[in-house]
Amino acid sequence: MNLLKTSFFSAIIAFIRVGTGFVAGKAIAILTGPAGVALIGAFSNFITVVLTFANGAINTGVVKYTAEYEKDEENLKSLFSTSFRISVYCSGFIGVVLFLFGTLFSKWIFVTKLYGNPIRVLGVTIILYSLNSLMISILNGKKEIKKYTLVNTVGSIIGLIFTLILVYYFKLEGALYALVLSQSIVFFITLFLITKSDWFSWKYFKLGFNKVIALKLSHYSLMAIVSAVTIPVSQILLRNIIIKNLGVDSAGFWQGMMRISDGYLMIITTSLSTYYLPKLSSIKEEYEIKSEVFKSFKIIMPLVVLGCIIIYFLRFVIISVLFTKNFMAMQALFFWQLLGDFFKIASWILGYIMIAKSMTKYFLITEIFFSTNYVFFGWLFMKYYNVEGVAMAFALNYLLCLFFMIYIFRKLLFQRNKQINSS
Repeated sequence: MNLLKTSFFSAIIAFIRVGTGFVAGKAIAILTGPAGVALIGAFSNFITVVLTFANGAINTGVVKYTAEYEKDEENLKSLFSTSFRISVYCSGFIGVVLFLFGTLFSKWIFVTKLYGNPIRVLGVTIILYSLNSLMISILNGKKEIKKYTLVNTVGSIIGLIFTLILVYYFKLEGALYALVLSQSIVFFITLFLITKSDWFSWKYFKLGFNKVIALKLSHYSLMAIVSAVTIPVSQILLRNIIIKNLGVDSAGFWQGMMRISDGYLMIITTSLSTYYLPKLSSIKEEYEIKSEVFKSFKIIMPLVVLGCIIIYFLRFVIISVLFTKNFMAMQALFFWQLLGDFFKIASWILGYIMIAKSMTKYFLITEIFFSTNYVFFGWLFMKYYNVEGVAMAFALNYLLCLFFMIYIFRKLLFQRNKQINSS
């Protein structure tokens, strides 16, 4: 597996996700209206957070150590067995909580008790969600990019089919059930594919709970939980600040710009998670890590620059296709947002070393500090430049983040004979 090949398969995943998401979003908007779109978005965020806790937030750790223990069968057995038990125990606990307090969660998420049943169904099926995430992480760590791509593609298509059928017949409640059920169905497809792998054997999941492995995975649990909290919270705070000071339309412009940014960067970020993280995790020597980092910069950053240029000059067309003419004021955000995207990806290429090498302390400092920084700069710049100031804050925040990453890894980048140890 190499970076270009992985980027190709990542592009397939990204295009299908974006395409199916766009079609499903259009269907939901037409059949349920703006209120339905808002509620679906809230439920999607809720599922993302709940799933993070339901599998013990170990996915990244499973990817890392699966790649690292590639030739160590005994450690792989301990890793898979321990990860399986963590996923079952955590999802079992979260499932019971969701089932018992479905009405309460419905009141909290939707401001009504009407949608407690979809949450209860989520509680019953969340173990399938959790195990599906575990198996996908194993495929990623094993560098089985074709199967990884197939599973993600099938998942997106099944999600689209469920959404179109259920939202057509049952409107909003159907859309909620579609979100709950689609990934549960994908579990059986993932299980079938993974059992057909040459390396697969049920003995990998039959050992007991390994405390040493669990402790290693806990570092990644902490990182995943912090990411699952800081990023959404910072965006919620910024959105509320924009609404309070500039109005809901300005918040819509900013949200639309973020949607465009996340969409086209998905190709790059999927490549980083499917190739770059397992690769960094599997190598030990300084010169190999350094070589992989610089190779990634040489391949990825020109693609980011090209993408930013194309999107900037097509910004009016993009706004017209994805939104309406009422969103044309959004075009003022493109330059600063795209500049921030450049700095963001550059900093992430270095930041993945923290994940691959279990640099938990630095990762937590980075996530918390720069998420807070983003909110502060956004609030400050908005006073002088309105909603465009939030995009400026985004660019400045990731520029500072890039400088911080360069400082942290200065010895790796600019000196010789520096060994980075894995936890």
